[in-house]
Amino acid sequence: MAEGIVSMLIGKLGCVLVKEATSAGMSLLCQEASALAGLFREIHDVKEELESMQTFLQGTEQFKDTNNATGIFIKKIRSLAFEIEDIVDEFTYKLEDNHGGFTAKMGKRIRNLKSWHRLTHKLQKIKQNLEDAHRRNARYSPRGMDNSAEGSGSHANSDHQYVSSTREDGLVGIKEHSQLLVRWLTNDFEQGSKIVSVWGMGGVGKTTLVSHVYNAIKIEFDVSAWVTVSNRYQAVDLLKNIATDLGISVEIVNTGMRNLVDLIYNYLQGKKYILVLDDVWGVDVWFNIMGAFPENSISRFVITSRIQEVASLATGNCVLELKPLQPNHSWVLFCKEAFWKNENKTCPAELHSLAQKFVEKCNGLPIAIACPGRLLSGKQTYTGWENIYRELEYQLTNNVILDVNIILRVSLEDLPHDLKNCFLHCAIFPEDYMIKRRRVMRHWITAGFIKVKEHKTLEEVAEGYLNELVNRSLLQVVKRNVVGRVKCCRIHDIVRLLVLTKANEECFCQIYDVSRAFSVEDTRRISIQSVNIEQFIPSGTTRLRALYVFESNIKIIMLRPILKSSIFLSTLDLQGAQFKMLPPEVFNLFNLRYLGLRHTHIEVLPEAIGRLRNLEVLDAVNTKLVYLPNNVVKLQKLRYLYACTFGDGKSVQPFGGVKLPIGIRYLTGLRALQCAKATSEALTEFGALTELRTFGVTDVKNKHSVSLCDAITKMIHLIHLEITALDEMEVMHLERLHLPVTLSSLGIEGQIEKSSLPVVFSCWSQLNNITRLKLAFSKLDENSFCSLLTLGGLYHLSLLKAYNGERLHFSARSFPKLRYLGIWDAPNLNKVEVEEGAMQNLVELKFISCPEFKVLPHGIEHLTALQKLCLEETSEVLVEKLLKKREPNEKNEDLEKISHIKNVTVRLIQKGKKNV
Repeated sequence: MAEGIVSMLIGKLGCVLVKEATSAGMSLLCQEASALAGLFREIHDVKEELESMQTFLQGTEQFKDTNNATGIFIKKIRSLAFEIEDIVDEFTYKLEDNHGGFTAKMGKRIRNLKSWHRLTHKLQKIKQNLEDAHRRNARYSPRGMDNSAEGSGSHANSDHQYVSSTREDGLVGIKEHSQLLVRWLTNDFEQGSKIVSVWGMGGVGKTTLVSHVYNAIKIEFDVSAWVTVSNRYQAVDLLKNIATDLGISVEIVNTGMRNLVDLIYNYLQGKKYILVLDDVWGVDVWFNIMGAFPENSISRFVITSRIQEVASLATGNCVLELKPLQPNHSWVLFCKEAFWKNENKTCPAELHSLAQKFVEKCNGLPIAIACPGRLLSGKQTYTGWENIYRELEYQLTNNVILDVNIILRVSLEDLPHDLKNCFLHCAIFPEDYMIKRRRVMRHWITAGFIKVKEHKTLEEVAEGYLNELVNRSLLQVVKRNVVGRVKCCRIHDIVRLLVLTKANEECFCQIYDVSRAFSVEDTRRISIQSVNIEQFIPSGTTRLRALYVFESNIKIIMLRPILKSSIFLSTLDLQGAQFKMLPPEVFNLFNLRYLGLRHTHIEVLPEAIGRLRNLEVLDAVNTKLVYLPNNVVKLQKLRYLYACTFGDGKSVQPFGGVKLPIGIRYLTGLRALQCAKATSEALTEFGALTELRTFGVTDVKNKHSVSLCDAITKMIHLIHLEITALDEMEVMHLERLHLPVTLSSLGIEGQIEKSSLPVVFSCWSQLNNITRLKLAFSKLDENSFCSLLTLGGLYHLSLLKAYNGERLHFSARSFPKLRYLGIWDAPNLNKVEVEEGAMQNLVELKFISCPEFKVLPHGIEHLTALQKLCLEETSEVLVEKLLKKREPNEKNEDLEKISHIKNVTVRLIQKGKKNV
């Protein structure tokens, strides 16, 4: 994936050249201006050379595994690109290092003269090496390779054809899916045309399932066709293949697009037919050929894809997502493949434990289960199996997962180069690691993988990339938030093996866990997943750009040699490591853009942090910090500033803020500030932070109300806002608070002055985008709560010690999108009414510590979407009603009302009664 590296470097060079005009004018010495001009000329030339080479790389990289000359060329280009990046980073730092007085600046300029000449000479040599490499590759590459690089993607076709050859006797765990597909395709022939889609990650069994159903039902149609779609398909070639498979006997070799459409259309007119389009990569495939199919015929189309967007082409709800097999089905499939020679296809006792390990490693992916199963079927001894498992574990051979790689590589090679970099980055995470959306997006942004596109922010582009990887089934969603956004995901173990191999081949990253060979040379990123890092001591300066630590017990002192030798490091993520101080070497990392200290024990940051002038992310959530040093305000490129401690669950505040230094107003590029302690001085500065999307403030006092409201009113791009009072008794006057229409999530932990509630809530009614609201200590009553019913876009509503009324009434059509409602510590609440039509999408409902709550909500039976009900520390009367034992024929009306709810939890801890 050298083209991804080259593309990123071209962008970096472009940013450097933007500084060309201003740099010459800022020069204090004529000699320096001349030296700079020469250096910029070389940067121009190298950029043009790389731009010319980029397109060539995109076409030839697929041949690097089969053609040695191409592989050597691409490896050389990658190495030279790394050298150029080193030069660019050093040059950028020295060019921008202009702090200090006149004398200090003059000294730096004089010292830089030698640097400019040295860097110019290096670039000249690299440029020559680039030209030589290109000439050698052209001389020794096989003729015709360039043309084939832009061909029809025949390698993809063969891959897809291999998938469809899976043996029918290996079908396991698809009975329900098979019956559903048959029903969709054969029932209700009065509906003339129907599209059915089956989607899921590569190797999950889409083609196998559809092939099974297709062969079973195609006899019910007049004509049928199955066509595998290349990821580099041409519409004309695709229509030719369809025509051939339909059995059209007319000579079509030289037939054009229009004639093909007419030919197929006329042939299908009046016929009942079925067409399978296997492994479709884009919705344009269907739109480019749909004109060939008559609308007035009885037709069934089946589309298989790895991409969710393609699946959306289906008619109505005829979309089937295939997921990995359940453990019992995985075991059955493995045994069918590994022990197919045995009459009963059972696993011998002596191999059972190893067999289980193989099955667990495959995580339910049918193609991954079948491949090692077939290999192991020829090795029926424990030693033979153990050797294969060791090879799989250490990735010393591709034989074990060769067929899986053939399939999954197609998905990988189909990605645009920016997306490839993002996907390869996922190799840094340990096996089965929960990858948080926000964290990985910040990694991508600071690494330079994300470019601003159209009118989208970097964050919007990054989230789009994450969604694209999910839609292509390369990442699996573990959890979504209430509005459906990805919250965290993981990478399937089998896919991870491929990504690790690719990342290592490309010098993109390496994993250090003492279980495999390791070398720090050339690699750009290292993921430390072992506490024993004594072996990992670099002998000299490295090209390392990112260091990730996933071992909490690592001794921070052991990292000092690595940090000292990695002068170009741009990412240092120490999340979860248990240390109290950062080593001084960190503050010499002029290129550092990401400093991750989340969930560490760090107690103080030194003033030296002001030297990290390129820092974009400072993540110190849940640490021991109580203040940030004064020199933080020198970090002009800071984009995300997170520094807060989480509460222990007993205190009023869910988290504690940190004290910020005077001058925070100068960090005008901040997108996130969480959480800041409110002081009179700080509140006067917050209004200057108009680019904030996330803002959290704690320790708010009554006297802060006016200045806080004025500051927040200027934050016109806010999406997430959290305001926490000093304590439960503090009353805030928020009638001056004007929130932007962009706001999505709002949390207010503190009393709102009662007389101002109508004004405050009236302003909130204009917030059409708000989806999450959390209120604590607000002392709402029946009248003030009614004002919240206007927030029709809410998905999540939490009231913590926020409701003092006796009755809650949800009128028809109120909260139409609400999925979660939680009410804690409502001391007077004794009656809840839900009209039919209210909260129709509610999935989870909680009442906790409501001692007067004696009856179930009236109308709870109308909440048909409700899946989870939690009643904890309510009245003993209600608990007795629900838990009381009755005679077999005796009815319990309360239980009947909630019989449609899958998960009901009733707890009365004080009395020791509990039911789940």
